[in-house]
Amino acid sequence: LMNAAVAQGVEPAQITQHCDSVSLCFSKGLGAPAGAVLAGHREFIAEAWCMRKLLGGGMRQAGVLAAAAHLGLLHAEPTLRRDHDNARRFAEGIHALDLPLCSINLAAVETNIVMINIQGAWLSPAELCDRLRAVSKEEVAETGQAVSVLLLPWSAHTVRAVWHRDISARDTKLARSKLEFVARKCQE
Repeated sequence: LMNAAVAQGVEPAQITQHCDSVSLCFSKGLGAPAGAVLAGHREFIAEAWCMRKLLGGGMRQAGVLAAAAHLGLLHAEPTLRRDHDNARRFAEGIHALDLPLCSINLAAVETNIVMINIQGAWLSPAELCDRLRAVSKEEVAETGQAVSVLLLPWSAHTVRAVWHRDISARDTKLARSKLEFVARKCQE
């Protein structure tokens, strides 16, 4: 919700105005260690409250988590915009490389998510993710650094990359370089 609101330049309420209920997680993108909020009609919230109690949910002295969530909300726009910018830079960098291994639809990169399309029979998405995660002696010898990139095999021909507040512009540049290194090794 917050990523969509920042990307569209609107308040979250505008996106959710026709929804019966909304759940918002405060971790990762907003930077809180844990926590979520649920909003909806009074009857819905009362039922959710009862279900939470039946399932053993509940926290004592959760003010510290609430404070972290509040801080995350206060700084959401610049933080999420930075994540979107890093994702865009990564996508543009990969697109500019014009690799035979993969492609990116730049028009589809609107938030902090980049979908990488695997082309041809080079590697499966799972194999590409394994190679991006692994660090070889050859990589360290050639590049002078050890970089491990964690991506998710999304479908038979797609890998998903997601940015959050703990991924810097430098990390983004290193991830692009690592993908370029892996692609070059596949071509060799």
